[in-house]
Amino acid sequence: MTQHVAARARGIEPFYVMEIVKEAQRLADAGRSIVHLSIGEPDFTAPAPVQDAALRAIRTGLTKYTPALGTDELREAIAGDYARRFGLVVDPQRVVVTAGASGALLLALAALLERDRTVLMPDPSYPCNRHFAAVLEARAQLLPCSAATRFQPTPAMIDDAWSERTAGVLLASPSNPTGTSIDAPVLAAIAERVRARAGFLIVDEIYQGLTYDHAPSTVLGLGEDVVALASFSKYFNMTGWRLGWLVAPRGLVPTLEKLAQNLFICPSAIAQHAALACFSTEALAIYEERRDEFRRRRDFLVPALRDLGFEVPVVPDGAFYIYAGVDRLAANSWDFAFDLLRETGVCVVPGRDFGAAETARYVRLSYANRRERLEEAVNRMDRYLRGRR
Repeated sequence: MTQHVAARARGIEPFYVMEIVKEAQRLADAGRSIVHLSIGEPDFTAPAPVQDAALRAIRTGLTKYTPALGTDELREAIAGDYARRFGLVVDPQRVVVTAGASGALLLALAALLERDRTVLMPDPSYPCNRHFAAVLEARAQLLPCSAATRFQPTPAMIDDAWSERTAGVLLASPSNPTGTSIDAPVLAAIAERVRARAGFLIVDEIYQGLTYDHAPSTVLGLGEDVVALASFSKYFNMTGWRLGWLVAPRGLVPTLEKLAQNLFICPSAIAQHAALACFSTEALAIYEERRDEFRRRRDFLVPALRDLGFEVPVVPDGAFYIYAGVDRLAANSWDFAFDLLRETGVCVVPGRDFGAAETARYVRLSYANRRERLEEAVNRMDRYLRGRR
């Protein structure tokens, strides 16, 4: 029997990064040594206080369904963290705990984005964001961004792109794949543009805690009508625990609750009880030490890549990615990434996944790997590139 596939699914592009990851695995299975600068996942795992909290939850039977919006304790802890870090009073009733930040984005877009409407996003950006819009039978409109604006959109770009079909804007700060943040005045101006048009503004802040050259900030300071997405995956090192959250306008929460009840029932109970320990003094000290280590890795890798001939037009100020140009090294980033992998065992991600705006010129490198492995990758690339000159 031939199985019909829905048009909404047929229209979603593959996650191209998996092609190079599969090739890396094939080489590893054949005995090759692979250095991954590809994975968007901290090499750190959840620290001991979080692990211990998870074990206590299991041993004491705290493993049953929770409310769809998350436990009151965790919602209050998240709200308290905004007060501690930013001096913001966030009503815990506005906090919606979700099955990862992906679950948060799905809920937000399902609540706000009508079929056949358009959401504006930067190009380059995380590919799954535009695919969420496609699943809802809406459309992502990508705004070409360059190093001149730190790969982030400007208020003028929003003005130029907005049409009668536009429903809102989805941004990320810091961003995957570029590691760049949106300057606070620029974000405020974008929020005003969107507000004036009665649209929605969603800002992905999952890398917020991994900010290096300035204090982190949040869009929530711009008013209660914006939506912020966040996650326990990156700063809190809990990727596989699948736990995130969003902060939404009060009036939207009942709709989000209804959707969450139907789509997910609730986030993982064990992960929620464990996440309470993330905000302990002991755990926060560990997270800050790890953030400093990410910064040191960035400060090593950016000049090393430039010495190798990569173009790094913008020093990332957050996350753990470097968006590097390969114009001086190859004709396009797709072939370059596969050649580099096969010749050196160093795995980087070609820009193809992240949009269409000159992405063939760029690769994304992740420094979520130990310093000695980063040094090994640089040495291998140096030998390879010197041999090509």
